[in-house]
Amino acid sequence: MKLLLGIGGSDDSMRALERAVDRAAETGDDLTVAILRNPATDTEPADIERRAQAILDDAGVEAAIRHLEGDPGSELVELAEREGFDRIILGGGETSPMGKIKLGSISEFVLLNSHVSVTLVR
Repeated sequence: MKLLLGIGGSDDSMRALERAVDRAAETGDDLTVAILRNPATDTEPADIERRAQAILDDAGVEAAIRHLEGDPGSELVELAEREGFDRIILGGGETSPMGKIKLGSISEFVLLNSHVSVTLVR
């Protein structure tokens, strides 16, 4: 399976990275990590890449790492559709006091606009 993981430096996205890497190690999935500028975090893309590469190296998984510029949600959706990815993986989603899931703007955009299947890691 050809997987596209979008990460922007949040704790949620790093959890999604760890889960996607674990899956790729078990199944041999083709994983691409797309580093996004998340307006909700101050983490620099170079720092995100270093963290991602360390996690990949520890698991012995090879993955392409790409940096996306522009609107993160639309860039991720366009990349997934243009290059034939089977699934987009994102981290995010908190449960509100009323029991509803609250999504960040990037996750919400991808979930609402992607024609590719999306997995949300919580």
